[in-house]
Amino acid sequence: MSAAIADDAPHLTKPSMRAAASWFLSQKTLPRHQTVKLFGDDFKAFLEDLIPQVEQLAAGRGEDDVPAMVALAGIGEARRRLGVAERPGLRGEVERVNRLARSVLALRAHYDALTGAWMCLACDQAIDTAADAVPYVQVSPTGGNGRSGHVHRHCANRVRRAPH
Repeated sequence: MSAAIADDAPHLTKPSMRAAASWFLSQKTLPRHQTVKLFGDDFKAFLEDLIPQVEQLAAGRGEDDVPAMVALAGIGEARRRLGVAERPGLRGEVERVNRLARSVLALRAHYDALTGAWMCLACDQAIDTAADAVPYVQVSPTGGNGRSGHVHRHCANRVRRAPH
């Protein structure tokens, strides 16, 4: 998945990075060190590209605009995480890259909120009209990391099978 693997890999788009961050955070076992490094490099590059975009969107809003203020707080946290040096050992490095992945997801959500875009949580494609959207809330069994948002009507009842 990492663009750093091949020189001819496609440009990392907002949907593909959100998918990569979600995948990385969902891993139950520790990935290989090289995999962690490649994902960390990609997350870092993506955040460095996305931060100015979100800043510009937030700057175009009023000073009391709550979504803009929340986005700026998210930018501050992302910058702090970008400044953290590589950690010793595989477990420490996975924890650092997990934090970068969380910032990718958060800033992508802020970007969507500031642009008014809705992305389908099932297929990660833009939802064009509110009539095509169905609210979606996924609750985590542990009480954290649930997701809420919208899905396309045609994605709402689609059966998804886990890859074998």
